[in-house]
Amino acid sequence: MGEAFIIDAVRTPRGKGKKETGALSGIHPQELLAQCLNALRDRNGIDPRDVEDVVAGCVMATGEQGACIARMSVLAAGWPHDATGVTLNRFCGSGQQAVNFAAMGVMAGQQDLVIGGGVESMSRCPMGADGAGLDGHNPHLTELHPLVPQGISADLIATLEGFSREDCDRFAARSQERAAIAQKEGRFDRSLVPVRDRSGKIVLERDEHPRAGTTAESLGKLPASFEGMGAYVPKGDTRSFDARAKERYPQISGVRHVHHAGNSSGIVDGASAVLLASPAYAKAHGLRPRARIVATATAGDEPVIMLTAPVPATKRCLAKAGMTMKDIDLVEINEAFAAIPLKVMRDLGMDPERVNVNGGAIALGHPLGATGGMLIGTVLDELERRDLGIGLVTMCIGGGMGITTIVERIR
Repeated sequence: MGEAFIIDAVRTPRGKGKKETGALSGIHPQELLAQCLNALRDRNGIDPRDVEDVVAGCVMATGEQGACIARMSVLAAGWPHDATGVTLNRFCGSGQQAVNFAAMGVMAGQQDLVIGGGVESMSRCPMGADGAGLDGHNPHLTELHPLVPQGISADLIATLEGFSREDCDRFAARSQERAAIAQKEGRFDRSLVPVRDRSGKIVLERDEHPRAGTTAESLGKLPASFEGMGAYVPKGDTRSFDARAKERYPQISGVRHVHHAGNSSGIVDGASAVLLASPAYAKAHGLRPRARIVATATAGDEPVIMLTAPVPATKRCLAKAGMTMKDIDLVEINEAFAAIPLKVMRDLGMDPERVNVNGGAIALGHPLGATGGMLIGTVLDELERRDLGIGLVTMCIGGGMGITTIVERIR
């Protein structure tokens, strides 16, 4: 098998995912991804006609994000018609899967220059905009797997694992503290692409979701977000969502609701793009690789609890790479909810001082289809800043899936 080099990685700042008040809410999602594509072109001097495909993750691929937003973004960027685009949906892991698929094409020898990444404008296409619900409105699927919303799944994990509200709030406060330091020290600057409007005016050049000064004490005053949802009985059922969870996990006396807006991932807008090349193409065109893809993996787990699969995905990825956690210098775990990284770190014996060292989605936000590409760029930037070698990125995914990627710097 051949190698896939990471030549560069860029992202937009994350804008608050609020219609009209979020800084990026006035920018069409095609334009967000298009600006990332053009940043890769300009920073690396590539000919867009050589880009064999743009693979983009997008979870709510409907409305303004429909019509194959990957291809539409290529066209919106003003690129020649030669570059194609394909849009995929692996829920929250879509952007990371897009990078992995792009790498696979290069490693298989079928492509030489590919871009992977993603986009999500949550202010314009909010969660649920596709109307699919939890199960695509398939009663048979609900009989097989009484699915619950992700917030209930996160609270179920906390209940089973014994993570308290205080545990989750402490983790969230640390995410905010680390993100504040990272912003102050410019640790995100290498990857950041300022977003401009059609007139060329900069509308956002730094992440606007973090709340510097957040403490565990201030988070403790926020009401639990999913308690009411847990008591809700969906149409056509006699069980509440909490009852569904207890039916699948009868060892609990009930679901303890510990997650809220402050210890869950922020709703934001943003886009990411990662440029991958074969060694032969990079050498022929004078492109200096920053890293290589070592291994990728996905794995599934029980779909009611839903968010635990980063553990088996990471184990599988490490085995493919012939590595253990002792070989990994830095880790990025998507902070969908505080309980997820807490469980992943515990189960895999990760050192918290090497995980999400610049904060995570609780502070910075989680633009669904874009996040995976962002995390790959983030871990690479920090490996370079610290002069370290190997990074691992993992995410929990709806439907009971997980995804992991291991990258190694080329020095």
